[in-house]
Amino acid sequence: MTPLMSTLPQPASTMQSSEPTIAVVLPCYNEAACIGQVIREFKAVLPEAVVHVFDNASTDGTAAVAKAHGAQVHHVALRGKGNVIRRMFADVEADIYVMTDGDATYDASNIREMIEGVHVHGCDMVVGVRVDDGSEANYRAGHRLGNRLLTGAAALIFGGGFTDMLSGHRVFSRRYAKSFPAMSHGFETETELTVHALGLRMPYMELPVAYRSRPEGSVSKLSTYRDGWRILRTILGLFTSERPLVFYSLLAAVLALTSVALAQPLVATYLQTGQVPRFPTAILSTGMMISAFLSLVCGVLLRNVTLARQEAKRLVYLAIPSARRG
Repeated sequence: MTPLMSTLPQPASTMQSSEPTIAVVLPCYNEAACIGQVIREFKAVLPEAVVHVFDNASTDGTAAVAKAHGAQVHHVALRGKGNVIRRMFADVEADIYVMTDGDATYDASNIREMIEGVHVHGCDMVVGVRVDDGSEANYRAGHRLGNRLLTGAAALIFGGGFTDMLSGHRVFSRRYAKSFPAMSHGFETETELTVHALGLRMPYMELPVAYRSRPEGSVSKLSTYRDGWRILRTILGLFTSERPLVFYSLLAAVLALTSVALAQPLVATYLQTGQVPRFPTAILSTGMMISAFLSLVCGVLLRNVTLARQEAKRLVYLAIPSARRG
């Protein structure tokens, strides 16, 4: 299967002889109806992997079902997918991490191809791009449209060529997992996962993955508007912290142009009469221009802080041994 998009070096011709250790990590909240199927599928296609289920304070017996199917169960009391991912990457030791949602919507049949993206091609993250049959039942129109808009907004701000930024089906290198700060709390964590790779200029790729309807008896935890707003807010927050010079330069430009627009009639009146009749407007215009210069200075200063922070993150990333063989 051909990658949809990649920023990777030339691949090796075959899988290296020394195989990596693989951990399948499954964040779950009330997925008793689905988690058994997910574990069975991964045990069938990746028998050598250790399956870890991170139960996020479920109330429907998810942990018991996962344990009955042979998974190692970890309990995370603090609610939110971002909090679960923080614990997953901190507690599990492996060369390669396979993460997918516990709702049985992602097909695991091409997971070895995704793993090769990390182990053979040297990528730090491989994202499964959801391919569905267009049915409203398995991929709601609101979610599909929201994903496109938010992915496009992130690409415009941070660059990169991701086409499904919100996919929950991913494979990570050890370097990625152990350098990821995981600051988000909920479903907006997928945005943070993407921006982390772009910020450190990690090699990544996308591969298509079949996206299915949920099994009967299971209920989606996503809220189109609430979670969409949280993701948008995360994008804006990351914009200010990761691209401060661009953000504050845009703010300075808006303030400066508004100031000039307010001052133009005042200047014309002054040139004709030698008087400034509207002092409040003059004061407002002057204050906005001063704010514009302050905003620009803030952007320059914060850019230096961001560069230092990114350099520190890069050094942490490089200090973690690569699992790539050969």
